[in-house]
Amino acid sequence: MGPSGLIYALLLASCCCCRRAAGVPGEAEPPEPELVEAEVGGTALLKCGPSHSPGNFSQVDWFSVHKEKPTLIFRVRKGQGQSEPGEYQQRLSLQDRGTTLVLSHITPHDERIFLCQAKRPQSHEHRIQLRVYKAPEEPTIQVNALGISVSSKEPEEVATCVGRNGYPVPQVIWYKNGHSLKEEKNRVHIQSSQIVESSGLYTLESVLKAQLVKEDKDARFYCELNYRLPSGNHMKESREVNVQVFYPAEKVWLEVEPVGALKEGDRVEIRCLADGNPPPHFTISRQNLGTKEMEEMTPEDNGALVLESAQKEHSGLYQCQGLDLETMASLLSDPQELLVNYVSDVRVSPAAPESQEGGSLTLSCEAESNQAVEFQWLREKTGQVLEKGPVLQFHDLKREAGGGYRCMASVPSVPGLNRTQLVHVAILGSPWMTSKERKMWVRENEVLNLSCEASGHPRPSISWSVAGTAQEQDQDPQGVLSVLSVLVTPELLRTGAQCVASNSLGRNTTTIFLELGKGFILRPSSRSTGLGTSTASPSVRANGTSTEKKLPEPESKGVAIVAVTVCVLVLAVLGASLYFFYKKGKLPCGRSGKQEITLPPSRKSEFVVEVKSDKLPEEMGLLQGSSGDQRAPGDQGEKYIDLRH
Repeated sequence: MGPSGLIYALLLASCCCCRRAAGVPGEAEPPEPELVEAEVGGTALLKCGPSHSPGNFSQVDWFSVHKEKPTLIFRVRKGQGQSEPGEYQQRLSLQDRGTTLVLSHITPHDERIFLCQAKRPQSHEHRIQLRVYKAPEEPTIQVNALGISVSSKEPEEVATCVGRNGYPVPQVIWYKNGHSLKEEKNRVHIQSSQIVESSGLYTLESVLKAQLVKEDKDARFYCELNYRLPSGNHMKESREVNVQVFYPAEKVWLEVEPVGALKEGDRVEIRCLADGNPPPHFTISRQNLGTKEMEEMTPEDNGALVLESAQKEHSGLYQCQGLDLETMASLLSDPQELLVNYVSDVRVSPAAPESQEGGSLTLSCEAESNQAVEFQWLREKTGQVLEKGPVLQFHDLKREAGGGYRCMASVPSVPGLNRTQLVHVAILGSPWMTSKERKMWVRENEVLNLSCEASGHPRPSISWSVAGTAQEQDQDPQGVLSVLSVLVTPELLRTGAQCVASNSLGRNTTTIFLELGKGFILRPSSRSTGLGTSTASPSVRANGTSTEKKLPEPESKGVAIVAVTVCVLVLAVLGASLYFFYKKGKLPCGRSGKQEITLPPSRKSEFVVEVKSDKLPEEMGLLQGSSGDQRAPGDQGEKYIDLRH
């Protein structure tokens, strides 16, 4: 080496020593940097030296090293800091007497090396590697909506998993039925990619492709994202999804709903089913009972035949046929018998029964069914079961036995399978009125509706003793209700109204008395039914008439006192009369035997004691076996004791 070369080498060495002494960054071999971890949006503490090193550096320069190029970002002079213009100007501050630099609002771009150089009291250099982390959002998964065919020769897309805004890029793992999936040639393929957002965060997209079999039709797929934070390793799972798998059918069968015994009127659904997806095209056949051949029927789009109201004619053998439109293979189900249980219309004889009072009558009932049938008879009015069996007999018929009777034919083995037939028994007789008489409180000059109800066979006709607008309506085959609209006048108040019911066997009447009052409150007499309106109570029956107009007034304390007073006076007069007869010798005492009460000759024939019953005849026993004396049809419920004999 010549003199000039030697001089150049000495100068270069001297310059290098000067640069190392001055602490120019990047010239010497850097030591292993200290690792500091922080989350995006958080704060990082950058210490200028290990935690055990002495602090209180009077002069420190901080550098950001990016792509091996240091950039001055902060100066510390005598414990006071000053940021350099640039991206860190608003995010740096000092802590711990100037030995710690605080970096806030961390972003992914802050993941780099930070260098501090201390010059006083002694030269010092320290490198820090900042690692930044951000948990990704909950992973989303999108399943293949078109489905996958098992006949595919290569893996098909099953689902796509996306994890957004994570840092660094998370790791994805796919699962099927809880077991992780690995790459498998011609069976499983996982393809992942990532996108860097403007924020520096990553969005990961992973696509799972697989070749599926029929057993995967119920498989559950999901993805898992694994990522790291300063606190350690973490993971997030997506929801589970099921992909539609297409495979040919291997079996076809038939189902009937509802399950169990069927009856006429039921809604029955005959459905074809298969184990293929999509299901094949179905047709349903039914065996012709005459030719024994299967006749094709057209089901609905879902392969079901619906009988909205099944009938016995729908019974027979049914069979399903499925045609796979992809493979054109045809499959048949096993034939299945459909049985619709039935009961025919019930027939009652005689169809229009009638009889005289005191006579006998027999009703018979019949019906057909494919099952054993039971019969019972019910009274239409009360629903009471009168007889079990197909025959109902009457003996010594009373008028009250007239009306509706229902025969029910039922199949005990099939709940709800029954049919009924109603028949009306007519008892020949003159009209029978709902009530003999009644009293109504009215207002003068008002329009009033008067009602009158009668029954009998033949069906009676009703007329009124006063003029007005009358309307009739049938109550049952033997009863009629007449409603008369009249204006309340003084004449009507004086005479009242009389309803007359008549047929070919006689006539009967009901008298309605009207009195002025403050409201429509009815005050019943001892022989009338209490009514608050013009409608008569149908529970009270009478078969006669009475025109007695004087009825008791409403009860009150004053009326009770007057009544007691009158009774006392009557007893006093009676006692005085008896004492008078005794003194005159007309009334002997102490003798045995019956004595005739002595009256003037003109009064003897008039002395009659009348005993009246407050109760009207109730409905009597309907069938044979009822006991007790029966009142004659014309009996009005009144008994007379004649003391003249």
